[in-house]
Amino acid sequence: MQSSSRQPRRRRFAIGLQHPAQVVVLAFAVAVAVVTVALSASVATRAGVAAPFRTALFTAVSSVCVTGLTVEDTASYWSPFGQGVILVGFQVGGFGIMTLASLLGLLVSRRLGLRTRLLAQAETRSLDLGEVRRVVRGVALVSGSVEAALTLVLFLRLWLGHGESPGRAGYLGLFHAVSAFNNAGFVLWSDNFLRFATDPWFLLPVVAGVLLGGLGFPVLFELRRELRRPRDWSLHTKVTLLTTGLFVVGGWLAITLFEWGNAATLGRLHGPGRVLAGFFQGVVPRTAGFNTIDIAAMKQPSVLVTDVLMFVGGGTASTAGGIKVTTFMILLFAIMAEARGDDTVDAFGRRIPGAVLRQALTVALLSVAVVAAGTLALLAISGLDLSRVLFEAVSAFSTVGLTTGITATLPPAAHYVLIVLMYAGRVGPATLAAALALRGRHRLYRFPEERPVVG
Repeated sequence: MQSSSRQPRRRRFAIGLQHPAQVVVLAFAVAVAVVTVALSASVATRAGVAAPFRTALFTAVSSVCVTGLTVEDTASYWSPFGQGVILVGFQVGGFGIMTLASLLGLLVSRRLGLRTRLLAQAETRSLDLGEVRRVVRGVALVSGSVEAALTLVLFLRLWLGHGESPGRAGYLGLFHAVSAFNNAGFVLWSDNFLRFATDPWFLLPVVAGVLLGGLGFPVLFELRRELRRPRDWSLHTKVTLLTTGLFVVGGWLAITLFEWGNAATLGRLHGPGRVLAGFFQGVVPRTAGFNTIDIAAMKQPSVLVTDVLMFVGGGTASTAGGIKVTTFMILLFAIMAEARGDDTVDAFGRRIPGAVLRQALTVALLSVAVVAAGTLALLAISGLDLSRVLFEAVSAFSTVGLTTGITATLPPAAHYVLIVLMYAGRVGPATLAAALALRGRHRLYRFPEERPVVG
């Protein structure tokens, strides 16, 4: 009789259900450490002098967490080697979060599905190696295909339309294609994308990369299989696409409306250019970090709209940050159900379980608490006004990378606060949601019901 400890034909990729966050947290910590060491080498800077530890660490966290905030200008401070390290950092970070979040989602779905079929608990504590390979292969294929296509388009535009040499155009095209799809926000021009504010042949491909990266692998995988059968789409895909569309259109209209007459932003452009730049600036806060206008010169209504767009972010298991569009819509569906007096929360002909509602509420409220704590710390350290500090905190936590220009001027202690916010925002929402779903349990007793006064 073969020992149960020897199962060569049933290899498993073990992810402990009790602590699913450990895999993601550890993986990103290791990646940050490796990139920090590489950026600390003297060859990584143009001056040939080793970067200070804080600069290397901040840039590494921003790169691996696909944020885009910088304390030194990427184009002028880092050498081609340093820029290559940063590129590898946000490629690994984007690929890692898409893969690990997809695996955690698959693990949650499989465990809950097996529970309903009353299978043994031992069979729910791991994933088949074949399933892991399928997810990794799928993420790699999607990422590679989109980035390759986007690199080609940007290369041609920079070479034929902006006079860059073929080699330089290829390098710039690759860097910004990977940065766009991974929603990283790193740019190799000191003025970001201001020089391309009216160039649709450059901006629209970047927007396409940002949106595809922000949808998430589960949605992209499902669309590839069932693009022509929307009735067969899962609730997750429908909610993600609906919310993404609403936020893209809403952000575009709001930014364009509020900044149309602002001579320091859209007002400096001609009519079609204003529409294009407004569209671009309405899309990228979710969560790419590029900008075609001066963020510091935006009006306060636009700043608040951008705060909201950044905080909500993109799709689950995507390269985008934030609390995720599904979390936002689940809470919105709950509000609508309560306003109608319904005893269940329904969407697209499906009932949303109460456990999912509690998970969405937990993720949202804890995210608010983290941003509030980070904002308070930055206020105390920097002494700057609330609007700019809140913008910086939300941008860091949501791994966006937009800034009003205060990042480099903040005190060293504030940089470490931003590091914590970027790291927490990258690994926090996905791992927290998975941990909440995986640790669900049923009590054998209930307390007597009593209703407190609300409102």
